[in-house]
Amino acid sequence: MSNRPTVAIVGAGFSGLLTALHLTADPEGPIVRLIERSVSFGRGAAYATANPDHLLNVRVANMSAYPDDPEHFTRWLAGREGWSAHGGFVTRGVYGDYLQDLLKAAVERSAAGRLLLEGDEVVDISRAGPAWKVRLGMGREIKAAAVVLALGVLRPAPPAVAGPDLLASPRYVADPWNPRAALDREIDEVLLIGTGLTMIDAAVTLWRPGRRFWALSRRGLVPRSHAPVGPRPEIEAPRGSPVEILRTLRAASPDGRWREAVDDLRPHVRTIWQGWSGVERAAFLRHLRPWWDVHRHRLAPSVARRVAMLMRGRELVVRAGEITSLTLGREGVEVLWRPRGARLTRRLWVGAVINCAGLLGDLDQASEPLLRQLLSRGLIRPDPSRLGADVDAGSRLIGSGGGPQAGLYAVGPLTRGAFWEITSVPDIRSQAADVAQAILRGLKLGLAVA
Repeated sequence: MSNRPTVAIVGAGFSGLLTALHLTADPEGPIVRLIERSVSFGRGAAYATANPDHLLNVRVANMSAYPDDPEHFTRWLAGREGWSAHGGFVTRGVYGDYLQDLLKAAVERSAAGRLLLEGDEVVDISRAGPAWKVRLGMGREIKAAAVVLALGVLRPAPPAVAGPDLLASPRYVADPWNPRAALDREIDEVLLIGTGLTMIDAAVTLWRPGRRFWALSRRGLVPRSHAPVGPRPEIEAPRGSPVEILRTLRAASPDGRWREAVDDLRPHVRTIWQGWSGVERAAFLRHLRPWWDVHRHRLAPSVARRVAMLMRGRELVVRAGEITSLTLGREGVEVLWRPRGARLTRRLWVGAVINCAGLLGDLDQASEPLLRQLLSRGLIRPDPSRLGADVDAGSRLIGSGGGPQAGLYAVGPLTRGAFWEITSVPDIRSQAADVAQAILRGLKLGLAVA
């Protein structure tokens, strides 16, 4: 093993794990160091949940980890006992088991020392000649021919209208995915900032009899439900502005069949996004993105029924508007908010506030120490749309000088500015395979040697 170059992967969630699996599949490939600061390798935040109400948002048939083996996950399920499907959707915990089985199998089939699991935090990355130096929190340094950032979903920035006393209080939950995040049993009224998939998860997880959730976002849109798979309309690869794409979707959605039209558009999304100008992307993000998100990223039908029941019973109240003030008081949090289209504000008292605002985009607001360090070094820069880090077509990170960094890659949500749809399994699995192949080609050609 000592003669092989090393590739360091920062983050062992889905995107990092898949990249590692593709690298180790090549028997002549590099040593892979999979570095994870949490206690669990392979699951990430999304698949570490054991809540039976947390279902995948994609049907089983499209959840294989390998793009060239679409039935891999279904075969794994066929050989496993003790799971059940809800209309073609399984729990995220079961999918986490699948990922950990993939990791275990990779460790067992790899030669000793090929795949190393490093339980530590990466605090810095810097150039070391043609290679990279990765510094870990416990003081060790790793020299690597290539580094892959697989950081997953970044925690959203705190609300600007909240004071430091509230943000430091147990009445504010900054990360609903934190396993230590919990609410006092006595809290009856809860504000959820955001109305997307994270809000749904928080409401389902933290519900109890007598508790009411108030969910607020600018438009008050809630994710739609999947429907049974049926005949699909045919959509040719569309071109044009965001408005023209919207017209194409509407034309292909007779009799309310928008779900099939959106799904058929999916293979073309990257090409469409990359064909738009900066002005067109900004227009989409400002005006159409909320509608795209709730129609594209849908709920399993059983979860949608649960949410509808909560809303009918006013245990979940969704409103469109703007939060103007969050003030910590002796008995709770005072929320001032202005309904969409109104001039006057309304007052609401809650016992806790949970930030469910979704993916953080602007790196200048990132609380992740490693990203801040890389920004200060000029090794990365925000993408023009402020959705994440700037990368080229091969997922190489672009530094402040404007050029791609040889041997420094990113996979997953951090690359949304270049690819847009890169947050779910079907999209990330292809990117991880492509990045791994690019690294292997470079190493074999001697372009990057540790």
